[in-house]
Amino acid sequence: MSITTEFLRRPLMTGAMAASSQRLAYAMTEGIGLDQARLVAELGPGTGVFTDAILARLAPDARLVAVELNPVLAARLSASRRDTRLTVVQGSATELAAAVGKPVDAVISGLPWTVMPQDRRGYILDAVTEVLAPGGRFTTFAYLHAAWTPPARRFTAELACRFDRLERSKVVWANLPPAFVHRAVQRP
Repeated sequence: MSITTEFLRRPLMTGAMAASSQRLAYAMTEGIGLDQARLVAELGPGTGVFTDAILARLAPDARLVAVELNPVLAARLSASRRDTRLTVVQGSATELAAAVGKPVDAVISGLPWTVMPQDRRGYILDAVTEVLAPGGRFTTFAYLHAAWTPPARRFTAELACRFDRLERSKVVWANLPPAFVHRAVQRP
């Protein structure tokens, strides 16, 4: 089963039509201190492209909690990964605090921020800022072709208001469609 199949079955629950590239996964996990992290959360892991990149950078005794809304994708991810550091939770990102149980060092998100209703996006961002430890990192991506749209600009503004620092990566051209990464740092 592919992400495309799930998108066609559940387009409102599955935000992507195609899996992200390894290059985007590298950009999402680069420079956010995963090698020093004790607990990391992933939102919307889908088929696990970012999950694998996170696990490759995590220390042997660290933990990753991946929260996936789509029950088919959550079950498949859980069944296909044998890494004891990974816990897959089928549920909503709004319930992130319950899923992780304590402050996290980083949150990596593959959620489709610009297509979700603004109030839902706000609830999820509240959940992210609630669980991030002081100085914790948050990364997510956006598609280049949509960066100028009002929803994308509003999302970027929301990030800038909620976090101490916000930066944008170079464009990852080796992704379909091309994308860039937002990297944010929680207030100390």
